[in-house]
Amino acid sequence: MVNAIIAALMSLIIPGTGQIVSGEVKKGIIFLAIEIILYVLFLTVSPSIVIISFLFAIYAAYDAYKGARSDTHASAV
Repeated sequence: MVNAIIAALMSLIIPGTGQIVSGEVKKGIIFLAIEIILYVLFLTVSPSIVIISFLFAIYAAYDAYKGARSDTHASAV
């Protein structure tokens, strides 16, 4: 069982990792792939993609927190 705050911080740093450690492996891999695509676009197309990447990281952190939190409540029952 992963602490929800740790999962959120992991996904804030590298989107998808919080989902992976909290058991949502498919979602985590998809989030990680999206972040890699955004990084490649940042390097090749436009530096302004970093704003989208940052917003995506915030969403991934929220999702990881929510997922780990619901997992914690489900296993406590």
